[in-house]
Amino acid sequence: MLLRNLRKAVATGAGVLLAVAGLAGSGTAQAAASQPCDIYAAGGTPCVAAHSTTRALYGAYTGSLYQVRRSSDNTTRDIGVLSAGGVADAAAQDSFCSGTTCVITIIYDQSGRNNRLTQGPGGAVPGPGPGGIDNLANATAAPITIGGQKAYGVYVAPGTGYRNNSTNGVAKGDQPEGMYAVFDGTHYNGGCCFDYGNAQTNGQADDIGIMEAIYFGNNNWWGYGDGAGPWIMADMEWGLFSGVNARYNPMPSINHRFVTAIVKGEPNHWAIRGGNAQSGGLTNYFDGRRPNGYHPMKKEGAILLGIGGDNSNGARGTFYEGVMTSGYPTADTENAVQANITAAGYAPSGGTPQQGSQIVGGQSNRCVEVPNSSTTNGAQVQIWDCGGGANQRWTSTSGKQLQVYGNKCLDAYAQGTANGTQVVIWDCNGGANQQWNVNSNGTITGVQSGRCLDANAAGTANGTKLILWSCNGQANQRWSLRG
Repeated sequence: MLLRNLRKAVATGAGVLLAVAGLAGSGTAQAAASQPCDIYAAGGTPCVAAHSTTRALYGAYTGSLYQVRRSSDNTTRDIGVLSAGGVADAAAQDSFCSGTTCVITIIYDQSGRNNRLTQGPGGAVPGPGPGGIDNLANATAAPITIGGQKAYGVYVAPGTGYRNNSTNGVAKGDQPEGMYAVFDGTHYNGGCCFDYGNAQTNGQADDIGIMEAIYFGNNNWWGYGDGAGPWIMADMEWGLFSGVNARYNPMPSINHRFVTAIVKGEPNHWAIRGGNAQSGGLTNYFDGRRPNGYHPMKKEGAILLGIGGDNSNGARGTFYEGVMTSGYPTADTENAVQANITAAGYAPSGGTPQQGSQIVGGQSNRCVEVPNSSTTNGAQVQIWDCGGGANQRWTSTSGKQLQVYGNKCLDAYAQGTANGTQVVIWDCNGGANQQWNVNSNGTITGVQSGRCLDANAAGTANGTKLILWSCNGQANQRWSLRG
Protein backbone atom coordinates (compact mmCIF):
# COMPACT_ATOMS: atom_id res chain seq x y z
CA MET A 1 0.00 0.00 0.00
CA LEU A 2 2.84 2.42 0.83
CA LEU A 3 4.50 1.86 -2.56
CA ARG A 4 1.15 2.21 -4.34
CA ASN A 5 0.51 5.54 -2.62
CA LEU A 6 3.94 6.84 -3.56
CA ARG A 7 3.38 5.83 -7.21
CA LYS A 8 0.13 7.76 -7.15
CA ALA A 9 1.93 10.78 -5.73
CA VAL A 10 4.53 10.63 -8.49
CA ALA A 11 1.77 10.81 -11.08
CA THR A 12 0.47 14.03 -9.53
CA GLY A 13 3.70 16.01 -9.81
CA ALA A 14 4.37 18.06 -6.68
CA GLY A 15 2.43 15.52 -4.67
CA VAL A 16 5.45 13.24 -4.68
CA LEU A 17 7.34 15.79 -2.62
CA LEU A 18 4.53 15.74 -0.08
CA ALA A 19 4.62 11.96 -0.06
CA VAL A 20 8.35 11.97 0.63
CA ALA A 21 7.93 14.54 3.40
CA GLY A 22 5.10 12.51 4.92
CA LEU A 23 7.16 9.34 4.89
CA ALA A 24 10.00 11.12 6.62
CA GLY A 25 7.76 12.06 9.51
CA SER A 26 5.95 8.75 10.04
CA GLY A 27 8.48 6.57 11.81
CA THR A 28 11.83 4.95 11.11
CA ALA A 29 10.74 2.05 8.91
CA GLN A 30 8.53 4.20 6.70
CA ALA A 31 10.98 7.12 6.52
CA ALA A 32 13.56 4.76 5.09
CA ALA A 33 11.23 4.00 2.14
CA SER A 34 11.87 7.39 0.53
CA GLN A 35 15.49 7.00 -0.53
CA PRO A 36 16.33 7.66 -4.23
CA CYS A 37 15.90 4.12 -5.55
CA ASP A 38 12.58 3.73 -3.72
CA ILE A 39 11.40 6.92 -5.41
CA TYR A 40 12.54 5.71 -8.83
CA ALA A 41 10.80 2.36 -8.29
CA ALA A 42 7.59 4.13 -7.29
CA GLY A 43 7.83 6.09 -10.53
CA GLY A 44 8.06 2.91 -12.59
CA THR A 45 11.75 3.31 -13.46
CA PRO A 46 13.63 1.13 -10.95
CA CYS A 47 17.34 1.35 -10.31
CA VAL A 48 19.46 -1.27 -12.05
CA ALA A 49 22.66 0.06 -10.48
CA ALA A 50 23.10 2.11 -7.31
CA HIS A 51 26.52 3.24 -6.13
CA SER A 52 27.49 5.41 -3.18
CA THR A 53 30.26 5.68 -0.62
CA THR A 54 28.27 8.12 1.50
CA ARG A 55 24.83 6.60 2.17
CA ALA A 56 22.25 3.93 1.40
CA LEU A 57 20.15 4.61 -1.70
CA TYR A 58 17.32 2.30 -0.60
CA GLY A 59 15.46 2.76 2.65
CA ALA A 60 15.89 -0.88 3.65
CA TYR A 61 19.52 -1.25 2.59
CA THR A 62 21.81 -2.60 5.32
CA GLY A 63 24.65 -4.00 3.21
CA SER A 64 28.12 -2.76 2.34
CA LEU A 65 28.62 0.47 0.44
CA TYR A 66 32.26 -0.01 -0.56
CA GLN A 67 35.47 -1.83 0.26
CA VAL A 68 38.85 -0.38 1.22
CA ARG A 69 42.31 -1.94 1.19
CA ARG A 70 45.11 -0.74 3.42
CA SER A 71 48.70 -0.57 2.27
CA SER A 72 50.29 -1.82 5.50
CA ASP A 73 49.20 -5.44 5.00
CA ASN A 74 46.95 -5.42 1.89
CA THR A 75 43.93 -6.58 3.87
CA THR A 76 40.45 -5.32 2.98
CA ARG A 77 37.42 -4.12 4.91
CA ASP A 78 33.84 -3.62 3.78
CA ILE A 79 32.31 -0.33 4.90
CA GLY A 80 28.60 -0.42 5.58
CA VAL A 81 25.92 1.92 6.93
CA LEU A 82 25.24 3.07 10.47
CA SER A 83 21.60 1.95 10.18
CA ALA A 84 19.13 0.70 7.57
CA GLY A 85 18.85 3.32 4.85
CA GLY A 86 21.45 5.44 6.64
CA VAL A 87 24.84 7.03 6.09
CA ALA A 88 28.24 5.36 5.79
CA ASP A 89 30.11 4.09 8.82
CA ALA A 90 33.14 6.33 8.29
CA ALA A 91 34.46 5.53 11.76
CA ALA A 92 34.98 1.92 10.68
CA GLN A 93 37.13 3.13 7.78
CA ASP A 94 39.06 5.54 10.00
CA SER A 95 39.82 2.79 12.49
CA PHE A 96 40.85 0.30 9.83
CA CYS A 97 43.05 2.81 7.95
CA SER A 98 44.62 4.42 11.02
CA GLY A 99 48.37 4.82 10.64
CA THR A 100 48.42 3.73 7.01
CA THR A 101 46.88 4.59 3.63
CA CYS A 102 43.82 3.02 2.07
CA VAL A 103 42.35 2.83 -1.43
CA ILE A 104 38.78 2.09 -2.51
CA THR A 105 38.77 -1.32 -4.20
CA ILE A 106 35.04 -1.96 -4.72
CA ILE A 107 31.98 0.28 -4.90
CA TYR A 108 29.11 -2.11 -4.29
CA ASP A 109 25.84 -2.08 -6.22
CA GLN A 110 22.89 -1.65 -3.85
CA SER A 111 20.32 -2.70 -6.49
CA GLY A 112 20.87 -6.42 -5.94
CA ARG A 113 22.07 -6.92 -9.53
CA ASN A 114 25.76 -7.09 -8.57
CA ASN A 115 26.70 -4.25 -10.90
CA ARG A 116 29.61 -3.32 -8.66
CA LEU A 117 32.47 -1.09 -9.79
CA THR A 118 36.07 -2.28 -9.52
CA GLN A 119 39.48 -1.21 -10.80
CA GLY A 120 39.35 -0.16 -14.44
CA PRO A 121 41.17 -2.69 -16.65
CA GLY A 122 42.35 -0.11 -19.20
CA GLY A 123 41.40 0.16 -22.84
CA ALA A 124 42.51 1.96 -25.96
CA VAL A 125 44.09 4.44 -23.55
CA PRO A 126 46.14 2.49 -21.00
CA GLY A 127 45.98 3.29 -17.33
CA PRO A 128 49.11 4.14 -15.33
CA GLY A 129 49.07 0.90 -13.33
CA PRO A 130 50.71 -2.45 -14.05
CA GLY A 131 49.62 -3.85 -17.38
CA GLY A 132 47.75 -0.67 -18.22
CA ILE A 133 45.14 -0.85 -15.44
CA ASP A 134 43.82 2.28 -13.76
CA ASN A 135 44.69 3.53 -10.31
CA LEU A 136 42.33 3.20 -7.36
CA ALA A 137 41.04 6.21 -5.43
CA ASN A 138 42.62 7.31 -2.16
CA ALA A 139 39.95 6.40 0.38
CA THR A 140 40.50 9.44 2.61
CA ALA A 141 41.03 12.20 0.03
CA ALA A 142 37.42 13.44 -0.13
CA PRO A 143 35.98 13.80 3.39
CA ILE A 144 32.59 15.47 3.71
CA THR A 145 29.63 15.34 6.08
CA ILE A 146 26.15 14.09 5.23
CA GLY A 147 23.35 14.61 7.69
CA GLY A 148 26.01 15.82 10.11
CA GLN A 149 27.90 12.50 9.90
CA LYS A 150 31.36 12.08 8.43
CA ALA A 151 31.65 10.25 5.11
CA TYR A 152 34.08 9.93 2.21
CA GLY A 153 33.62 10.42 -1.52
CA VAL A 154 35.52 8.81 -4.39
CA TYR A 155 38.35 11.22 -5.21
CA VAL A 156 39.32 10.68 -8.85
CA ALA A 157 42.77 12.05 -9.65
CA PRO A 158 43.99 11.72 -13.25
CA GLY A 159 44.75 8.05 -13.88
CA THR A 160 42.01 6.79 -11.56
CA GLY A 161 39.10 4.74 -12.92
CA TYR A 162 36.45 2.12 -12.12
CA ARG A 163 34.50 -0.10 -14.50
CA ASN A 164 32.22 -3.11 -14.91
CA ASN A 165 32.07 -4.57 -18.42
CA SER A 166 29.70 -7.43 -17.57
CA THR A 167 26.51 -6.02 -16.09
CA ASN A 168 22.96 -7.14 -15.41
CA GLY A 169 19.91 -5.18 -16.54
CA VAL A 170 21.65 -2.03 -17.78
CA ALA A 171 20.14 -0.50 -20.95
CA LYS A 172 21.52 -1.67 -24.29
CA GLY A 173 20.96 -0.51 -27.84
CA ASP A 174 18.24 2.14 -27.92
CA GLN A 175 16.60 1.08 -24.64
CA PRO A 176 15.50 3.96 -22.38
CA GLU A 177 17.39 4.76 -19.20
CA GLY A 178 18.05 7.49 -16.67
CA MET A 179 20.95 8.28 -14.38
CA TYR A 180 21.99 10.82 -11.80
CA ALA A 181 25.14 11.46 -9.82
CA VAL A 182 26.20 13.80 -7.04
CA PHE A 183 29.63 15.31 -7.68
CA ASP A 184 31.99 17.80 -6.05
CA GLY A 185 31.35 20.96 -8.06
CA THR A 186 34.80 22.38 -7.33
CA HIS A 187 37.00 19.39 -8.23
CA TYR A 188 37.24 19.07 -12.02
CA ASN A 189 39.42 19.89 -15.00
CA GLY A 190 39.40 19.96 -18.80
CA GLY A 191 40.81 16.47 -19.24
CA CYS A 192 38.88 13.59 -20.77
CA CYS A 193 36.71 12.31 -19.26
CA PHE A 194 35.17 12.34 -15.80
CA ASP A 195 32.13 10.17 -16.56
CA TYR A 196 29.57 8.07 -14.72
CA GLY A 197 27.18 5.88 -16.63
CA ASN A 198 26.64 3.52 -19.57
CA ALA A 199 29.67 2.63 -21.73
CA GLN A 200 31.03 0.17 -24.25
CA THR A 201 32.24 -3.19 -23.02
CA ASN A 202 35.58 -3.39 -24.87
CA GLY A 203 37.26 -0.12 -23.89
CA GLN A 204 37.58 0.94 -27.53
CA ALA A 205 36.21 4.10 -29.16
CA ASP A 206 35.16 2.16 -32.24
CA ASP A 207 31.71 3.62 -32.96
CA ILE A 208 29.38 6.48 -32.10
CA GLY A 209 26.38 6.12 -29.81
CA ILE A 210 27.83 3.23 -27.82
CA MET A 211 27.86 5.27 -24.62
CA GLU A 212 25.39 7.31 -22.60
CA ALA A 213 27.13 8.69 -19.54
CA ILE A 214 27.10 11.83 -17.40
CA TYR A 215 30.16 14.02 -17.89
CA PHE A 216 31.19 16.83 -15.50
CA GLY A 217 34.05 19.25 -16.11
CA ASN A 218 35.14 22.04 -18.43
CA ASN A 219 36.48 20.01 -21.34
CA ASN A 220 35.57 21.89 -24.56
CA TRP A 221 37.14 19.67 -27.21
CA TRP A 222 33.77 18.41 -28.48
CA GLY A 223 30.97 20.16 -26.59
CA TYR A 224 30.66 23.13 -24.27
CA GLY A 225 28.35 25.82 -22.99
CA ASP A 226 28.59 29.41 -21.82
CA GLY A 227 31.41 30.82 -19.73
CA ALA A 228 34.43 28.81 -18.65
CA GLY A 229 32.52 25.83 -17.24
CA PRO A 230 32.17 23.40 -15.66
CA TRP A 231 29.15 21.93 -17.44
CA ILE A 232 27.04 18.80 -17.21
CA MET A 233 27.19 17.07 -20.58
CA ALA A 234 26.49 13.64 -22.05
CA ASP A 235 29.33 11.44 -23.26
CA MET A 236 27.89 9.42 -26.17
CA GLU A 237 31.29 8.40 -27.62
CA TRP A 238 33.01 10.35 -30.33
CA GLY A 239 31.67 13.41 -28.58
CA LEU A 240 30.63 15.23 -25.42
CA PHE A 241 27.28 16.92 -26.00
CA SER A 242 25.71 19.89 -24.22
CA GLY A 243 22.66 19.72 -26.49
CA VAL A 244 21.60 18.66 -29.97
CA ASN A 245 24.42 20.56 -31.68
CA ALA A 246 27.99 19.40 -31.90
CA ARG A 247 30.23 21.80 -29.94
CA TYR A 248 28.37 24.81 -28.53
CA ASN A 249 24.88 24.84 -27.04
CA PRO A 250 23.53 27.51 -24.66
CA MET A 251 24.20 26.16 -21.19
CA PRO A 252 25.35 28.14 -18.15
CA SER A 253 28.45 27.23 -16.19
CA ILE A 254 27.73 25.57 -12.85
CA ASN A 255 29.03 26.89 -9.55
CA HIS A 256 27.80 24.70 -6.70
CA ARG A 257 29.90 23.04 -4.01
CA PHE A 258 27.86 19.86 -4.53
CA VAL A 259 26.20 19.20 -7.89
CA THR A 260 23.30 16.95 -8.85
CA ALA A 261 23.80 15.90 -12.49
CA ILE A 262 21.22 14.05 -14.59
CA VAL A 263 21.34 12.56 -18.09
CA LYS A 264 18.55 10.40 -19.49
CA GLY A 265 17.71 9.01 -22.91
CA GLU A 266 15.10 7.15 -24.93
CA PRO A 267 14.65 6.65 -28.71
CA ASN A 268 15.61 9.92 -30.41
CA HIS A 269 15.04 11.92 -27.23
CA TRP A 270 17.32 12.80 -24.33
CA ALA A 271 17.76 15.43 -21.63
CA ILE A 272 20.24 17.04 -19.27
CA ARG A 273 19.14 18.37 -15.87
CA GLY A 274 21.08 19.55 -12.86
CA GLY A 275 21.05 21.51 -9.66
CA ASN A 276 22.58 22.33 -6.32
CA ALA A 277 22.76 19.13 -4.27
CA GLN A 278 22.45 21.18 -1.07
CA SER A 279 19.31 23.18 -1.82
CA GLY A 280 16.67 24.04 -4.42
CA GLY A 281 15.30 22.24 -7.44
CA LEU A 282 16.57 21.10 -10.81
CA THR A 283 17.28 23.16 -13.92
CA ASN A 284 16.41 21.81 -17.36
CA TYR A 285 19.56 22.37 -19.42
CA PHE A 286 18.47 20.46 -22.53
CA ASP A 287 15.49 18.39 -23.64
CA GLY A 288 15.22 17.35 -27.29
CA ARG A 289 16.23 15.03 -30.09
CA ARG A 290 19.48 13.17 -30.46
CA PRO A 291 22.43 14.76 -32.29
CA ASN A 292 22.82 13.78 -35.92
CA GLY A 293 24.11 10.23 -36.22
CA TYR A 294 23.08 9.22 -32.70
CA HIS A 295 19.70 7.73 -33.53
CA PRO A 296 19.27 4.91 -32.93
CA MET A 297 21.71 4.50 -30.06
CA LYS A 298 23.96 1.44 -29.79
CA LYS A 299 24.58 1.36 -26.04
CA GLU A 300 26.53 -1.65 -24.79
CA GLY A 301 25.66 -1.61 -21.08
CA ALA A 302 29.00 -1.42 -19.28
CA ILE A 303 29.29 0.99 -16.32
CA LEU A 304 32.23 3.28 -15.67
CA LEU A 305 33.29 5.98 -13.22
CA GLY A 306 36.02 8.59 -13.60
CA ILE A 307 37.15 7.67 -17.12
CA GLY A 308 36.00 7.88 -20.73
CA GLY A 309 34.67 4.93 -22.71
CA ASP A 310 38.09 4.19 -24.22
CA ASN A 311 39.65 4.58 -20.74
CA SER A 312 40.78 8.18 -21.34
CA ASN A 313 41.95 8.97 -17.83
CA GLY A 314 43.18 12.56 -17.80
CA ALA A 315 40.19 13.94 -15.90
CA ARG A 316 39.62 14.58 -12.24
CA GLY A 317 36.50 14.77 -10.13
CA THR A 318 34.82 13.49 -6.98
CA PHE A 319 31.80 11.16 -6.89
CA TYR A 320 29.51 10.68 -3.89
CA GLU A 321 26.48 8.78 -5.15
CA GLY A 322 24.75 7.81 -8.38
CA VAL A 323 22.24 5.43 -9.93
CA MET A 324 21.15 4.09 -13.31
CA THR A 325 17.55 3.19 -14.05
CA SER A 326 15.54 0.97 -16.33
CA GLY A 327 13.23 3.24 -18.28
CA TYR A 328 13.08 7.00 -18.84
CA PRO A 329 12.26 8.73 -15.52
CA THR A 330 9.66 11.48 -15.35
CA ALA A 331 10.61 14.98 -14.27
CA ASP A 332 8.37 14.58 -11.22
CA THR A 333 10.29 11.50 -10.12
CA GLU A 334 13.61 13.30 -10.57
CA ASN A 335 12.30 16.31 -8.67
CA ALA A 336 11.45 14.03 -5.77
CA VAL A 337 14.92 12.48 -5.92
CA GLN A 338 16.46 15.96 -5.88
CA ALA A 339 14.40 16.81 -2.79
CA ASN A 340 15.74 13.66 -1.15
CA ILE A 341 19.33 14.59 -2.06
CA THR A 342 19.05 18.11 -0.66
CA ALA A 343 17.45 16.75 2.51
CA ALA A 344 20.38 14.33 2.96
CA GLY A 345 22.54 17.25 4.10
CA TYR A 346 25.74 17.21 2.06
CA ALA A 347 28.28 19.65 3.49
CA PRO A 348 32.05 20.20 3.40
CA SER A 349 34.10 18.53 6.10
CA GLY A 350 34.51 21.21 8.74
CA GLY A 351 38.10 20.83 9.88
CA THR A 352 39.81 19.71 6.70
CA PRO A 353 42.04 22.30 5.01
CA GLN A 354 41.77 22.61 1.25
CA GLN A 355 45.18 22.81 -0.34
CA GLY A 356 46.05 25.06 -3.27
CA SER A 357 42.49 25.74 -4.44
CA GLN A 358 41.32 28.41 -6.82
CA ILE A 359 38.61 30.76 -5.48
CA VAL A 360 36.18 31.15 -8.37
CA GLY A 361 33.59 33.92 -8.62
CA GLY A 362 30.00 32.74 -9.00
CA GLN A 363 29.13 35.74 -11.18
CA SER A 364 32.37 36.21 -13.14
CA ASN A 365 33.73 32.64 -13.31
CA ARG A 366 37.13 34.28 -12.79
CA CYS A 367 39.70 33.46 -10.12
CA VAL A 368 40.85 35.47 -7.12
CA GLU A 369 44.50 36.34 -7.66
CA VAL A 370 47.34 38.54 -6.47
CA PRO A 371 48.04 41.00 -9.33
CA ASN A 372 51.25 40.42 -11.24
CA SER A 373 52.23 37.65 -8.79
CA SER A 374 53.20 40.35 -6.32
CA THR A 375 54.43 39.33 -2.88
CA THR A 376 54.28 42.87 -1.47
CA ASN A 377 52.24 43.43 1.67
CA GLY A 378 49.15 45.47 0.82
CA ALA A 379 48.71 44.26 -2.76
CA GLN A 380 44.94 44.33 -3.31
CA VAL A 381 43.59 41.08 -4.72
CA GLN A 382 41.44 40.98 -7.87
CA ILE A 383 39.64 38.59 -10.20
CA TRP A 384 41.26 37.37 -13.42
CA ASP A 385 40.92 34.56 -15.94
CA CYS A 386 41.73 31.31 -14.17
CA GLY A 387 45.18 29.91 -14.88
CA GLY A 388 47.72 27.71 -13.20
CA GLY A 389 49.78 30.32 -11.36
CA ALA A 390 50.69 30.18 -7.68
CA ASN A 391 49.16 33.66 -7.30
CA GLN A 392 45.73 32.03 -7.79
CA ARG A 393 46.25 29.12 -5.41
CA TRP A 394 44.82 29.50 -1.91
CA THR A 395 44.96 27.12 1.04
CA SER A 396 42.13 27.17 3.56
CA THR A 397 43.74 26.31 6.90
CA SER A 398 42.26 24.92 10.10
CA GLY A 399 42.90 28.40 11.58
CA LYS A 400 40.50 29.92 9.00
CA GLN A 401 43.26 31.63 7.03
CA LEU A 402 43.31 31.77 3.24
CA GLN A 403 47.01 31.51 2.45
CA VAL A 404 48.83 32.18 -0.81
CA TYR A 405 52.53 31.43 -1.51
CA GLY A 406 52.59 29.56 1.82
CA ASN A 407 53.28 32.67 3.92
CA LYS A 408 50.89 35.44 2.83
CA CYS A 409 47.29 35.67 4.01
CA LEU A 410 44.11 37.21 2.65
CA ASP A 411 43.74 40.28 4.84
CA ALA A 412 41.16 43.02 5.53
CA TYR A 413 43.45 46.04 5.14
CA ALA A 414 44.36 47.88 8.37
CA GLN A 415 41.88 45.66 10.26
CA GLY A 416 39.06 47.50 8.54
CA THR A 417 35.50 46.34 9.05
CA ALA A 418 33.58 48.95 7.02
CA ASN A 419 32.00 48.54 3.60
CA GLY A 420 34.65 49.13 0.94
CA THR A 421 37.61 47.93 3.01
CA GLN A 422 40.26 46.67 0.61
CA VAL A 423 41.05 42.96 0.67
CA VAL A 424 44.82 42.53 0.30
CA ILE A 425 47.64 40.10 1.06
CA TRP A 426 49.82 40.48 4.13
CA ASP A 427 52.30 38.43 6.13
CA CYS A 428 50.27 35.86 8.09
CA ASN A 429 50.02 37.02 11.69
CA GLY A 430 47.02 35.23 13.19
CA GLY A 431 44.87 38.37 13.37
CA ALA A 432 41.09 38.18 13.19
CA ASN A 433 41.20 40.33 10.05
CA GLN A 434 43.01 37.41 8.37
CA GLN A 435 40.38 34.84 9.34
CA TRP A 436 37.59 33.87 6.96
CA ASN A 437 34.56 31.63 7.08
CA VAL A 438 34.09 29.64 3.87
CA ASN A 439 30.34 29.08 4.06
CA SER A 440 28.15 26.38 2.52
CA ASN A 441 26.01 29.03 0.76
CA GLY A 442 29.02 30.14 -1.31
CA THR A 443 29.90 33.28 0.63
CA ILE A 444 33.27 33.97 2.24
CA THR A 445 32.90 36.20 5.30
CA GLY A 446 35.47 37.96 7.45
CA VAL A 447 35.53 36.65 11.02
CA GLN A 448 36.28 40.12 12.38
CA SER A 449 33.87 42.13 10.22
CA GLY A 450 31.14 39.65 9.40
CA ARG A 451 31.09 41.20 5.92
CA CYS A 452 31.31 39.33 2.62
CA LEU A 453 34.16 39.04 0.15
CA ASP A 454 32.78 41.10 -2.74
CA ALA A 455 33.75 41.81 -6.35
CA ASN A 456 33.59 45.60 -6.30
CA ALA A 457 30.51 47.14 -7.96
CA ALA A 458 29.45 43.67 -9.14
CA GLY A 459 32.29 43.76 -11.67
CA THR A 460 33.10 40.72 -13.75
CA ALA A 461 36.00 42.03 -15.84
CA ASN A 462 39.63 41.09 -15.41
CA GLY A 463 41.16 43.36 -12.81
CA THR A 464 38.02 43.91 -10.71
CA LYS A 465 39.24 44.51 -7.14
CA LEU A 466 37.92 42.70 -4.09
CA ILE A 467 36.55 44.47 -1.04
CA LEU A 468 34.46 43.84 2.06
CA TRP A 469 30.74 44.61 1.77
CA SER A 470 27.57 43.86 3.68
CA CYS A 471 26.28 40.43 2.65
CA ASN A 472 23.38 40.84 0.24
CA GLY A 473 22.97 37.48 -1.49
CA GLN A 474 24.19 38.77 -4.86
CA ALA A 475 26.22 36.61 -7.24
CA ASN A 476 29.30 38.85 -6.92
CA GLN A 477 29.54 37.62 -3.31
CA ARG A 478 29.37 33.93 -4.22
CA TRP A 479 32.56 31.87 -4.48
CA SER A 480 33.58 28.26 -4.87
CA LEU A 481 36.87 26.55 -4.04
CA ARG A 482 38.10 24.56 -7.01
CA GLY A 483 40.78 21.94 -6.51
